[in-house]
Amino acid sequence: MKKLLIVLVFFVSVKTNAQQKTDPATIKEKMQWFADAKLGIFIHAGIYAVNGIDESWSFHNKKISYVDYMKQLKGFTLKNYDPAAWADLIQESGARYSVITTKHHDGVAMYDTKMNKLSTVQATPSKKDMIKPFFEELRKRNIKCGAYFSLLDWSHPDYPGFLNDSSRYKIVNDYERWNRFRSFFQGQIKEINSMFKPDLWWFDGDWERSAEEWESQKVRNMILSVNPNAIINGRLQGYGDYDTPEQNFPVSRPKFNWWELCMTTNDNWGFHHDNNWKTPYEVISIFVDAISNGGNLLLDMGPMEDGTIPAEQVNVLKELGAWNKRNGEAIFNTIGGIPQGHFYGPTTLSKDSSTLYLFLHGSSGGNIMIKGLDNKVQDITVLGNNAKLSHKIVGKISWSHVPGLVYVNVPQNVLEKYITVVKIKLDKPVKLYRGQGGFN
Repeated sequence: MKKLLIVLVFFVSVKTNAQQKTDPATIKEKMQWFADAKLGIFIHAGIYAVNGIDESWSFHNKKISYVDYMKQLKGFTLKNYDPAAWADLIQESGARYSVITTKHHDGVAMYDTKMNKLSTVQATPSKKDMIKPFFEELRKRNIKCGAYFSLLDWSHPDYPGFLNDSSRYKIVNDYERWNRFRSFFQGQIKEINSMFKPDLWWFDGDWERSAEEWESQKVRNMILSVNPNAIINGRLQGYGDYDTPEQNFPVSRPKFNWWELCMTTNDNWGFHHDNNWKTPYEVISIFVDAISNGGNLLLDMGPMEDGTIPAEQVNVLKELGAWNKRNGEAIFNTIGGIPQGHFYGPTTLSKDSSTLYLFLHGSSGGNIMIKGLDNKVQDITVLGNNAKLSHKIVGKISWSHVPGLVYVNVPQNVLEKYITVVKIKLDKPVKLYRGQGGFN
């Protein structure tokens, strides 16, 4: 993932110029499961876990030499890798899809690629293809399978880039060499597409080259010719299906039809000596904000080199799962909530918009207020315990079309320890007053 500031600036510039070239109307049907899913689990598995250092970036940014970085191949064992246990944990979290690294920027394939010998099967003591058994276990549980794939490859001798201040050659001076690399990376995409048939492709690294240089449209067509329903993320220079902001939560709702926030559980993607763990409350609150704004959360976990998932990540996923089990009605198969200003907190709506869900953080009970709700309230309950709540209309004037304020009393004894969900059943699809008061 992108950590160097100059690369980030360049990335933002490239993404701004890479106008979306897919028509939302043509992909709406295949995107429905993604829109309903809300939660995915990202897995950054790779040799960087041996030393617990930055995935790929550590040698690119010269924190470690490339030779020393690649020595980690000898320590990658996966001796405790249990794909069924991973899939069980993902299912317990409530996630509907999972994305795993098939190859990061370091060029090490996590499956048995035939395009070169740099893979976990041929170059590490694990001798294992991580992807095939993991996808098999996910599909047994009806969880969609996603393949992360780095377009760039800092290990490949025919890829121009290598270190952050140097490159092997310029494409314009040696297009034949660039064509060899294109044949290589596209060959790996064909392998993954044929062997594993991912439901979702999560590309990364597109910022280093243009759509023309990657042959992005060709890559998209190549994938869809095998699996027309495959979903492609937005890092293919304009030829993806959805936007994927990284780490930093958008303050306002992204404009593209579908989007997903990808975020770590500490401060790093792969296993790292990093104890700045997000708490279950923090993760749940980030998740709620994402779905309230019509998006998904792709929450990351970074397994150790032996395949063990850190206990802190297991705890977060289990706590998130328990909360989802109690409150899933307000999460899955819903749509983004009402605009900001009507309620001071996140909201979602049922697909027919006749049920409004309010999310209350921590101990924020007492009287809560909804503004501009031009509906009759039929019933109010608390998810998880079915406590019934009363409400009061304040400030409604008989001669005015402006609705009054809805106050709901939420006693402390019905609150969840993380985030409480209040379910409001309306008489019809939600109707909101958006005027300026008075006679407006």
